[in-house]
Amino acid sequence: MTTHVYALARRNGEDESLFRSASMSLIQLYIPAEVAHSTVTELGELGNVQFKDLNPHATAFQRSFVGDIRRLDEMGRRCRFLHAQMEKENVPIRPLESALPFINFASVNGAGGGRGGPQMLDELSVKLREHEERLGQMNGSYDTLQKRLLELEEARHVLRETAVFFEQAEGRHELGRSSTDDANAPLLDDVESGYAAGRGQGEDSGYAGFDLEFVAGTIDRARMATFERILWRVLRGNLYMNYAEIAEPFDDPTKEEPVRKNVFIIFAHGAELLAKIRKISESMGGTLYPIDSNADRREEALREVGSRIEDLNNVLYSTSATRRMELVRIAETLSAWSDIVRREKLVYSTLNLFMNDASRKTLIAEGWCPTAAVGSIQLALRRATENAGTSVPPVLQELRTNAKPPTYHLTNKFTEGFQAIISAYGDASYQEVNPGLFTVITFPFLFAVMFGDIGHGFLMFAAAAVMCIWEKKLAKAGLDEIFDMFFFGRYIILLMGAFSIFTGFLYNDIFSKSLHLFHSGWDWPHQDGLVEAKKLDRVYPIGLDPSWHGTDNNLVFTNSLKMKMSILLGVAHMTFAVCLQIPNHLHFKRPKFIWAEVVPQLLFMWSLFGYLSWAIIYKWSVDWFATDVSGTRLHHNPPGLLNMLIYMFLSPGNVEKENELYSGQAFVQSLLLLVAVVCVPWMLCMKPYLEYKEHQKIKGAGYHAVGADDLDHDGDAADGAGESSAQQGNGTDAGGHGHGEEFELGEVIIHQIIHVIEYCLGCISNTASYLRLWALSLAHAQLSEVLWNMTMKIALPMEGVTGTIMIFIMFALWFNLTIAILCLMEGLSAFLHALRLHWVEAGNKHYMAEGYAFAPFSLAPEATTQ
Repeated sequence: MTTHVYALARRNGEDESLFRSASMSLIQLYIPAEVAHSTVTELGELGNVQFKDLNPHATAFQRSFVGDIRRLDEMGRRCRFLHAQMEKENVPIRPLESALPFINFASVNGAGGGRGGPQMLDELSVKLREHEERLGQMNGSYDTLQKRLLELEEARHVLRETAVFFEQAEGRHELGRSSTDDANAPLLDDVESGYAAGRGQGEDSGYAGFDLEFVAGTIDRARMATFERILWRVLRGNLYMNYAEIAEPFDDPTKEEPVRKNVFIIFAHGAELLAKIRKISESMGGTLYPIDSNADRREEALREVGSRIEDLNNVLYSTSATRRMELVRIAETLSAWSDIVRREKLVYSTLNLFMNDASRKTLIAEGWCPTAAVGSIQLALRRATENAGTSVPPVLQELRTNAKPPTYHLTNKFTEGFQAIISAYGDASYQEVNPGLFTVITFPFLFAVMFGDIGHGFLMFAAAAVMCIWEKKLAKAGLDEIFDMFFFGRYIILLMGAFSIFTGFLYNDIFSKSLHLFHSGWDWPHQDGLVEAKKLDRVYPIGLDPSWHGTDNNLVFTNSLKMKMSILLGVAHMTFAVCLQIPNHLHFKRPKFIWAEVVPQLLFMWSLFGYLSWAIIYKWSVDWFATDVSGTRLHHNPPGLLNMLIYMFLSPGNVEKENELYSGQAFVQSLLLLVAVVCVPWMLCMKPYLEYKEHQKIKGAGYHAVGADDLDHDGDAADGAGESSAQQGNGTDAGGHGHGEEFELGEVIIHQIIHVIEYCLGCISNTASYLRLWALSLAHAQLSEVLWNMTMKIALPMEGVTGTIMIFIMFALWFNLTIAILCLMEGLSAFLHALRLHWVEAGNKHYMAEGYAFAPFSLAPEATTQ
């Protein structure tokens, strides 16, 4: 579906942007019958109304415009037939943009100045039928002529091969090979002797004293052996058969591949045997041809067949040229005709969704549209009235409804891919905060944490930059489906590459090597033949110190660093996701739910995992090996944070001295654990209590909930003719009980218990799930290092010609494997893991995803209709 980007509009003090879905209005249209076609066409050109089916119980054959749909289906079939003919003849079809000027729009009636219209449809229907009939006749004549040509070519081969056989028979007779007592080939000598005697006596048929006749024809070469065995068994050997292979294959129009055939000639005694031979030949797919035994007549027949083949080739050439000229002329406008048929079918299919008031000659339509687009829809209705040449315009009014509106996010080519990532999980509920806006930054950043490498990030960034720079040319290129997926996410890949370069600088990693951009904070002096690291007073300005690369404890250090960093990023990401509930509650006028849900959820998470994050930062900030003036260490060995968190649950209030992180740790941990325990009943009881009090307040005031019986048209309020125009309500209640649902306290409590258990357990499992940032980053770095050591590291020490050749070979191998494994396979793995973190770990904290996408009716060629 084409994304229609509307200008940011302010209505009721709310800005429509990617932060939350656009405000939607339910509109009702009263359309006079004479302007119905023009109105739907104009709204389809505008592409911002999602019509509803007001005839849900009517079948396709009970709707008002079923006749027009049938006619358009037939026209579409004819267009597809013409298109298939052009593909068969390799005739290029003019693109739609350049084919439109060849269409005469002067006869358009009621089409809003666009393509189509009743009068043009009549003309186009006649034109398509004429073209189909003309091409059908040409195809029939061509196939008939080609079939006749195939028969004549086979007859020519049969005449040639039988002539060769009789000539060989006559030659053998003259050499004295005419014994009739040979048991191996009795008929052969009889045939040859009889044929020679017949020629000596000047007979036209028969073979002197022998009663022998023959049958000649062609048969598929693959069936020749079977054909020969069947004849031998049926005739019990009372035949003589000879065959020859035809070198040239035949182009049979009824078969996909060329057919190879054999010429056969069979001699036998009697009419009954010949009749059996003919039946067997026909049943095996053979073709029989009448061949005269007289040589002069065979030569005359051969000349006649050659002349007829030449005439048929001329006729076939003329027919093919005429058909191609016809197709070339049709190809100038076929794409425009197909587009007209497609558009008109969409228009009449949409008209079938409307309620038809035959007595008033009026159509009634309902649909959703962005509130900001109501003005442009009214202008489109005015244009439709002017184009139809009438003075009765359609009437538009907004309806009040309790139904849930569709979700429509304003996107452009940059944000479209990021929004697709979120929409693949589920469409946002109407007017809830859209996580797609924040995904623009969080998704490529979390990907880059797992894919951090300057070199690999640059390759990804360069590939995406090429697609972004030449996006117009590549969009028209029409490449394969896999490339289309990469091209659709080109801006996602661009940011993923840019963020990977940034995290590559933090990891100080480029193709498994380090960069010495600044002075290192370590020195490696040589003392007594030993090399020991010496800490200097300076610190590497950004990222990991390059001195760590190549050390024995490099893996231990980076392992600890990235694991703790993953915990910090995970807690920060989940905290941000929980905080996104706040604008939802404020927007839907539920500020009390902030204290009932958001506050206890944040306290629970931060009393446990927020405390762990603080402990990680605190442990990093302390020099655990610092000494005083006398050389005594100020601190004991740094404690393990994992054991600290475990014993915080197992033995709260007890912290051993050697494992103490800071003074007063036992009291703080006991207090935080108590806060986490208190938050559980807080979350369990507070929200059901608030919903119950709200229900009692509404019930005491004399109001009642709108039930399902008060709604029709798929849940809308009864909005027939004469209903007052008003803006619809929010239509969304994250509490689970909107205006159309009965309140049941037991159901609310059960739902809340499930939600609280899921959240509490999810805080533990989701925090552990963010360790995939550490695991994939470590695996990517180690795989990159292994690939370098297995290729370039082997070739670089070599010298001379051999070294040069090996460097070229190993570089090609290293580069190709880097692209295939590290960029594509590892990149896809990191992409899927980042997707999981956004869908599960962050999305379940705030994202309701209970809406449905806005699918407007559009006549654009690439539009997806409802």
